[in-house]
Order: sequence, then structure tokens, then C-alpha cells
Amino acid sequence: MLGVDTNVLVRFLVRDDEAQFEKARKLIKREIAAGRHVFVSQLVLLETEWVLRSRYSLPKNLIIEAISGLLDAGDVRFEDEPAIEEALFVWKDTTAGFADCLIGARNRRLGCRATATFDVKAAKLPGYVAA
Repeated sequence: MLGVDTNVLVRFLVRDDEAQFEKARKLIKREIAAGRHVFVSQLVLLETEWVLRSRYSLPKNLIIEAISGLLDAGDVRFEDEPAIEEALFVWKDTTAGFADCLIGARNRRLGCRATATFDVKAAKLPGYVAA
């Protein structure tokens, strides 16, 4: 299994630099052809969402589609995929950020009864409490 960094994943998704897109595509294709998986950590996923939103101004629905497409790819593995799926499900219907949704989902899966926050939007999410 080969982990990818945010810049590789972003280049693969947005294809804004053709040379780097081709390198990322070939790298991923080579891993898959060898019967190995590509790994996306939660840190990389959080950075990718932030870059797609802040640098590329992609709307939430397109970011959700991109992440969902990666989740559907059989050769891509994620750190705690169920938490990511839950975070996407919650995120689509809230004004809270993706990071807050993922933090709450991950904390629940790790056994936390709640996640305390000062963030007003996040405090409205399931499993959060106002600090």
C-alpha cells in the first residue's frame, strides 16, 4: 500500500497542472496494476477538502462528490472509512465544516460520549456539546 500526500491527491482530482496530474495518475495506476492499494489518511483528506474549498472555490456538493467517488473506488483505502462516510452524510445538511463533522464522527467511533467545542455551528452537530 502506498500513501499519497495532499498535493498528489489534489493534482489527481483537479487536473490543473497536466504534468503533475499525469505523474499522479501513473503513480496510482502503477500501484493498482501491481495489486496494491493507495492510502488516503484523514489528515490528507482534511487538507484536500480545505484546498478544494479555499483554493479552488469548489462548492460543497462537488467536494462531496469527489470524496464519495474516492470512497467508491475499490483500490483506494482510507483511515477509518466509516467515520468519513458518516462525516459526509452529516456535512451535506449542515453549515458546520467538514473537519468538525469528521472530528465528531471519529471521536464517536473511538468511544467518546461527546465532543466539546466553542464553535457555535459545530455545537449543533450530533455528538457535540457546547464547552
